[in-house]
Amino acid sequence: MSTLKNYTNVLYWIAMAGVLFWFAYTKGWILANFESIDAKTAIHLLENDDNVTLLDVRTIEEYKEGHLRDAKLIPVHALAENLGMLKQDKHKKIIVYCQTGNRSVSASRILEANGFTPLNVKGGILSLQRDGVEVVK
Repeated sequence: MSTLKNYTNVLYWIAMAGVLFWFAYTKGWILANFESIDAKTAIHLLENDDNVTLLDVRTIEEYKEGHLRDAKLIPVHALAENLGMLKQDKHKKIIVYCQTGNRSVSASRILEANGFTPLNVKGGILSLQRDGVEVVK
């Protein structure tokens, strides 16, 4: 019986490690070949760097509720099929944001895999708003 208990304990810890790995991966904390920036850095770049573009990867409905001025909308679920919309920005850094910073990690992975230079905004539009960014409708 103790062998079965040991086996169950090992499986439990393997599962927990898998969950932890998955969580860290989806947050962009591990295996991320792109940079994540905080809201203040994103704001500074938007105000001072002409070599950046802004990409909103939320849904159309979320975008209509409010977005950053001059942000291009390509929902993350449609990004891979619509990379052509960003071809003129291939040489620029692309500041990527969503609502809270989770979908933008997925979007940044897609962009990076296709030769773009994404900068993922940690905390998404919510952190940008907390730091004073103007949202337009």
